[in-house]
Amino acid sequence: MRIGILAYHFPPEPAFIPGSLAEELARRGHEVRVLTGFPDYPGGHTYPGWRQRWRHETRSERLTVRRVPRYVGRSGQVRGRWSGPLSFAGSVSLVGRRFFAGVDALYVHQPPATAFAAARLLRALRRVPAVVHVQDVWAGSEPAAAEPDRWTARLARAMAATYRRADRVAVAAPSLRDLVVTEGADPGRVEVVLNWTDERIFQPATPSPAAGQLIRRDDRCVVMHAGTIGARQGLETAVRAAAALDQRMDLVLVGSGERERRVRDLAAELGADNVRFVDRRSPLEMPELYAAADYQLVMLRDRPELRSTLPGKLPTALSCGAPVIASAGGDTAEVVESARAGLSCAPEEWDALADRFWLATTIPPAARAEMGRRGREAYLQQMSMPAGVERIESLLDEAVSARRR
Repeated sequence: MRIGILAYHFPPEPAFIPGSLAEELARRGHEVRVLTGFPDYPGGHTYPGWRQRWRHETRSERLTVRRVPRYVGRSGQVRGRWSGPLSFAGSVSLVGRRFFAGVDALYVHQPPATAFAAARLLRALRRVPAVVHVQDVWAGSEPAAAEPDRWTARLARAMAATYRRADRVAVAAPSLRDLVVTEGADPGRVEVVLNWTDERIFQPATPSPAAGQLIRRDDRCVVMHAGTIGARQGLETAVRAAAALDQRMDLVLVGSGERERRVRDLAAELGADNVRFVDRRSPLEMPELYAAADYQLVMLRDRPELRSTLPGKLPTALSCGAPVIASAGGDTAEVVESARAGLSCAPEEWDALADRFWLATTIPPAARAEMGRRGREAYLQQMSMPAGVERIESLLDEAVSARRR
C-alpha cells in the first residue's frame, strides 16, 4: 500500500511509535509518507542544526518525511500550549492534501496535540480511509479536567470528530475504547493496540559497575523512577513514602521535568536522605540502570483521564524484565496485576505506597526475578513491536477493503 502518516512528533524526537511504525511498514514493502513538524520536544525549542522552513524533505528507498513549520514555545505557558497545535494544524491544511495525494490509507498518531490537524486533514481527504491511533484524551501538561477553558472544549470536539470520521480507531489502552465509543466512534471499528518500546535498546541487561555505582550505594533495596518529573506523575507521593522508610530502601529519580524543583524541595524539607536524583541519561544507558535497581516505579496521579492510559515507562520496564511497583489506577494497575509483574496500590496515597515499598524490600531476589520474567513474557505476548505493527497494518488493510466495498 501507499500509506500516509500524520504525527505531531517524530524522530529524532523521542516519538518511538510513529517512527518505528514508519520504518517497519517501509521495510515490509509499503510506500510510506510522513507529515510532521520540526523537532522541538521536550525542550520547547527547535533542535540545534535544524531550521524551520516550508520545503524540507528527507527520502530513503520507501520512506519520505516532510516537515512543516509550527510555533515553538514552552508548553507550560498558555500561548505555547495552544499555539503549537494550532499552527501545526494550519501548516498541515496548506500542505497535507497535496503531500498525501494518491495514498491508499492514512495513519494518524493522535496524542491531543495532533487533534486539530487531524480533524482538518480527515475533512480534506474524505475519500482516503484513515486509521486513528488514540494515545491520550487530555491536553497540556495537566489533565483536561484541570483546564476548563474554551480551548480545551474545542480540542475535545476536534478529537471526537476524528473518532467519528475514522474508518478504524486503535486505542493505546483498554479503557480508552469505552471513552472513544462514548464520543461517537463505531464500537465495531475500535481495536486495542498497545504501545511498544524500542526493543533494539530495551532488553534484559546485566548492570555494569558504573551503573551500579550510580544507582546503588549499599545493599538496601532500590526503587527507581525513570522519566519525566511532571504534574501527571505526582512524585511528591513517592518522596513522602520513601521518607517513611529512610533506613530500609532508596528511591532514585532519573530524569527531569517541570516539577523537579518542587520534588527536590520536598525531599529536603522531609530530610529524606534516601531520595536521590540522577540527571537525564541516554536511552542506551537505561537498560543497565534498570538492571542495577531492584524495582521500577510507575506513577500516575488520581485523575479519571489517567486511568485510561499506559505510560511509556511501563512497556519499557516490562521489556527489560524489571519488576514494577505501580502507584496508579485503571489500566496501569490492571496490566501489572494481571501479568503478576510486581506490586500496585491506589494513586496519591503515600501511606499505601510506603506499605508497598516495605513489602518490596521483604521479597527475596529470586522472587523479584520471577516477577520480571513474567512481565517480559506479558510484554512479548501483548505489547511487542511485531504484534503492534501487524495489527496496525491489518487495520489499514481492513479500512481500505471496507471503503472499496
